[in-house]
Amino acid sequence: MNYKTVADLNADAHRLATDLPQDIDLVAGIPRSGLLAANLLCLHLDVPMTDIDGLCDGRLFDTGSRFERRDSIDEFDSVLVVDDSVLTGGQMTETRDRLAEHDFPFDLSFGAMYISSGGHRYVDYWSEVVSAPRIFEWNILHHTRLTDFCVDIDGVLCRDPTPDENDDGHTYREFLRTVEPNVVPKQRIGWLVTSRLETYRPETERWLADNGIEYDTLVMMDLPDMETRRKRSNHGQYKADVYDSVDADLFIESDPKQAAEIRRRANRPVFCYDTNEMLKPSIGGRSRRRITEGVSNLKRESVLFPARAAYQLSSRCYHWILRSHKSKER
Repeated sequence: MNYKTVADLNADAHRLATDLPQDIDLVAGIPRSGLLAANLLCLHLDVPMTDIDGLCDGRLFDTGSRFERRDSIDEFDSVLVVDDSVLTGGQMTETRDRLAEHDFPFDLSFGAMYISSGGHRYVDYWSEVVSAPRIFEWNILHHTRLTDFCVDIDGVLCRDPTPDENDDGHTYREFLRTVEPNVVPKQRIGWLVTSRLETYRPETERWLADNGIEYDTLVMMDLPDMETRRKRSNHGQYKADVYDSVDADLFIESDPKQAAEIRRRANRPVFCYDTNEMLKPSIGGRSRRRITEGVSNLKRESVLFPARAAYQLSSRCYHWILRSHKSKER
């Protein structure tokens, strides 16, 4: 799982700004997440910014007192249209087609912070090739890939119960029924994996339905009571076992200690919601898993697997050469 934070985005915007032509004097962001990339990039370039609607309507974002106020957007010579990422190229193609309907008096170029292996066909400039599967800090709980993730409930979708609320009785049931959600994902979740007990499934399912949280599978601890759960104290192992048994690409866990244990036991990536950190498998664990998965894929696709591996290697080399060539041209 390839992951980028807002801090990564800022660093990569700075790097891209140094590679861009010096004559760019306006950055236009593609809503929504492209505005984040455009904002960082225009600050590094020290130029004004607008969005796509503003570009079409001749409007600029307010820049305060740092720039001389331009009377018209027509006074610009070179405009860079930017998005945070290009995966399939659909959004960038739609934007290019829309802008092609306007007779702008300035030059247009197109860029993205991150592109897929084929993304260079849609942009003139990019910072880095980030292949799928990939996820970003700014969209992790609203991404379409949530259907491929395991997600914790308490601490992620809602707050944890207080010690007084966690009485394994009436007060706890009241918490389950009335706690306010922290976040309501817009996409369907693959697996909800919680340390809540099976006996509280009705309250949990009702709360999820009442708050519009969609999911495929709800996995709960099958133990008689909370006292037994406390004595076992095996939350991390339990969640790692679930993670390892399903075809999920990522586990989103709130507790840092549990996140580290899930990562260690499953040898798979875990996103810690509390610390906003992606925990990647150790080099040894990752190598063992890749070898196991590679052998399995080779047995299943004895002809296609070597060809696919060769293609991925050649694609990485191609993009490195292409980006180096573009940098020399500039």
